[in-house]
Amino acid sequence: MTALIPVTEVAAAVDGFLAASPAARAWDVETAFDWARADADRLTDGQRSAVRFVTLIEDHLPGYFDVYHRHFPVDDTVDRATFTHNRELYHFTVRWALEEDTHARALARYQEAAGIAERGALRDELAIEGQKPFDLPYGHPVQFFAYALVQEKATQMYYQHLRDVVDEPVLAAVLGRLARDEARHFSFMADVVGRYLRVHGDGVVDPLRDVIATFRMPLADTMRGYWRWALQIADVASYDHTEAYEHLIKVIDRAVDAESDRFGELVRFIDECRTVA
Repeated sequence: MTALIPVTEVAAAVDGFLAASPAARAWDVETAFDWARADADRLTDGQRSAVRFVTLIEDHLPGYFDVYHRHFPVDDTVDRATFTHNRELYHFTVRWALEEDTHARALARYQEAAGIAERGALRDELAIEGQKPFDLPYGHPVQFFAYALVQEKATQMYYQHLRDVVDEPVLAAVLGRLARDEARHFSFMADVVGRYLRVHGDGVVDPLRDVIATFRMPLADTMRGYWRWALQIADVASYDHTEAYEHLIKVIDRAVDAESDRFGELVRFIDECRTVA
């Protein structure tokens, strides 16, 4: 993949993320929560529906992770310099995948413990969406990080909003853990996008514009009834993924010292997308 940032740049971003994610901060599904106290009777129908929805989104992690493996391969299909870059990035993606898989397991465990779903039936339900293909049809590397920047920030905000309206301590604790992880993931993506902006300047304007122009959350184009369900759960916790666009604008503002006309147009475009939505 062309237009990568230097390996020293991606390594610095990965080192920063890992330094902010020491083992002492890690948590596991089995011991982090008192599952015996989980009680879906304390949730509204809308809140139950929201839990089911976000479990489907998080559980699609194998397909989501595979996108990064395919587009940033660590094998003999790439030259040595590209391999070195991708190998540094891999230190992040495997940690990222582990944490996202933990999110999926925690939400599924909550459904089972709270009485929302039976484990076998839930496993089959998740497999229906999990087997569907997922791809991000991008040609510039910055697009994969910009997409994840928006997706991680949007997910973080939804978990925070949902946590603030539920009256069920176990679910609130789960959502708090998930939101903190997503905030760290967002910070990494923001760091990498900022580095692309500083290295490539105007060369990333059109790729970033394309990400916003075509943005869809995971499963939006494959899950039947996605948009109706998404609108329903948005009402439960005052959610709009375009709120995350503001954070992309902030990344651009911080990274670009002398804003060119093209960057000005990009910022206006992103802001208009956020306002219209």
